[in-house]
This record gives sequence, C-alpha cells and structure tokens, in this order.
Amino acid sequence: MKGRVLVAGFATRHVAQSARRAGYAVYAVDHFCDQDLAWYTEDCLSFGELDELPDTIAELAARHPVDALVVTSGAESIGTTIPLCGTPPAKVERFLDKLEIQRFFEGLEVPVPPLAGNDRFPAMVKPRRGAGGWRNAVVKTAEDLRRWEGAWPDVPYVAQHLVDGIPSSVSCVADGRRARAVAVNRQILRGNGESAHGFAGSVTPFAHPLAGEMVAVAEQIAAASGCVGSVGIDFMAGEKPWAIEINPRFQATVDTVEMAIGENLFAMHMDACRGVLPAERPRPRQVAVRRILFAERDIRLDADLSVLAPHVADIPWPGAEFEEGQALVSVFGCGADEAAAFDALEQNIAAVRRLIGA
Repeated sequence: MKGRVLVAGFATRHVAQSARRAGYAVYAVDHFCDQDLAWYTEDCLSFGELDELPDTIAELAARHPVDALVVTSGAESIGTTIPLCGTPPAKVERFLDKLEIQRFFEGLEVPVPPLAGNDRFPAMVKPRRGAGGWRNAVVKTAEDLRRWEGAWPDVPYVAQHLVDGIPSSVSCVADGRRARAVAVNRQILRGNGESAHGFAGSVTPFAHPLAGEMVAVAEQIAAASGCVGSVGIDFMAGEKPWAIEINPRFQATVDTVEMAIGENLFAMHMDACRGVLPAERPRPRQVAVRRILFAERDIRLDADLSVLAPHVADIPWPGAEFEEGQALVSVFGCGADEAAAFDALEQNIAAVRRLIGA
C-alpha cells in the first residue's frame, strides 16, 4: 500500500478507482456513494448539499486517519488540515470564476471567445461558477436572455460570442511551473432540452487537425496557471482552438483517458504533486468512449446493473429512484478505432436497456 488518501467531491468514483489501482487505500466523501464506489474504497460517506462537504470530510477523517486529500468537482476550494495533493485553495479560487478565467486567457493572449455585450446575439451564457455545463445556454435574442435570467435569478453569469466548433478538452498534469498534456478528448454533450450543453461523456483520443495546437496551448495555459496535479483545459475546436475553461482538478474524462492510454492518471497526479512529469505524452493504444445515460422519465431502478461491469460504472444501488433527466449510469465502449468503440458502446447500452426494461 502506497498510502491512505481521502477523495472528496460531488462525484469521486472515477478518481477513487484510479487511486485504488495505483496502490492506495482510498476513502471517499461523495454525493452519490454508488455501488462501485464501495468496491474501491475502505469507507465512504455521502452528503446532500455542497455546504455539508467540509463537515463530512472532517467526520470521515476523524474515523480514518489519512495521509492526503485529493479533490474533485465541488471541493476545489475546501480548506482542511489534511495535507492536500493538488492545487491550493488560494490559487484555485481564480479558476472557479469563469470571468476570471476569461481574463486569464486574454492575459496569455490565447484564442478565447470575446465577451458579448447585452445587445450582442447570439451568445453563449453560462454561470460564473459551476461545473458540468448543465445551465449553459445559447441565447439568440434579448427575450432569450431574460428567460435565462428568470430561470436562474441572482446567478452571476458571463456571455461570450458564440463560436463554432467541436467541444473538446486536453488532459494535463502540472507541477505548478511546467505542464505535460496526457490526452486530447472529444466531449459528448446532452444535445437537447434545458441541459443541452451539459456534459454527457467523452471520446479519447480525439483525432482532429487542431489536436497538436490544442496540446501546445493547453500546456501553456496549465503551466502559467500555477496549478498542481491533474488539470483540464476545455476547447472549442473550430477555425482555431478556442480556449473555453480551465478545470484545476481531476476531470470527468479520467475513465476514457486511462482506457485509451493504458496508464494510471492518479499515479501521474501524485507524481506531478512531487514535481515529476511524464517525459512525453502517452501514445493512445485504443479508442475509448463513455456515455452517460439519463432517466427518460421518473423511475425506480430495481435492476442490479453491477452484473454489466466493467462495461458500466457509477452503478446505482437497486431500488434507487430517479427523476426525469437525472444521470442513471455510465456506459463504455472500446475499440481499435472510433467506429469500433461506438459499436461496442451501442451493444453495452442495449444490454443496459434490456436489464432495466427500457
């Protein structure tokens, strides 16, 4: 055993699984505490609202002394007495604010969609804080903007010029001064409904003519950010690689990156926290795809999806109830090329649907 780590955040299964495979004893504080999180942890505690997170972390740490804290989305700015392996809260705070990210990118002179004035349409509107993109929206008129403001009253937001392109990201590791890209990913968005721009999966690697340029820009951004450990840079791959966001923590692409390159991201993260970066970017061995399935109606899920592992993850406990639109389970597919990976994904999705009777 290499040590004892506490992984905390809204969703932690992907990081806990990687940490366990890297040889650590893992404890987790997680909103869901799904079945498979229990497979990779010695103990886990759930929480409801994010403001409960600090006390829940303290409770689990009191039960089980740990060597280090590693955070995922929602816990980036948590301050505790547990030694942190990652970007310090004082530094991470800037990158939790999308307006500050905009200014950071502009200061680096990397391509970033310009801010749109109140009379500039169409525009992409998104909350200044928050992850996952589920409240992001394209507004085409002033009336669209008023409707968004009505749906999310008192939520500060930014509006950017709308740029064409493919949602993508570059996964990096950084030591506070240097950065190394690990993988280029295509992001899958939900594509319809109120959460059309919400994250719904990823494809790794993303073979795009701009991939090399995105890698170079991502390494520049991650190195200049001063972030430590796993860092993700989001892009729109269009006429140029438009930088969109910086995520100073583990990203939701961990599964497909590890499946594609055959290497352990948690080990890379811990090495980067010690100042050690990969000598070169890993070469992908296959194509991996993850798709999140969402409830199409209010349902009680009585089926035990664990029988489909490892083709599924984030596996709910039998009897769990879901409202329409909530995430049900993650499904994977791998293959020698993207077509083969998506064929495998569709077969695995069909198996899930048969089991739940959908």
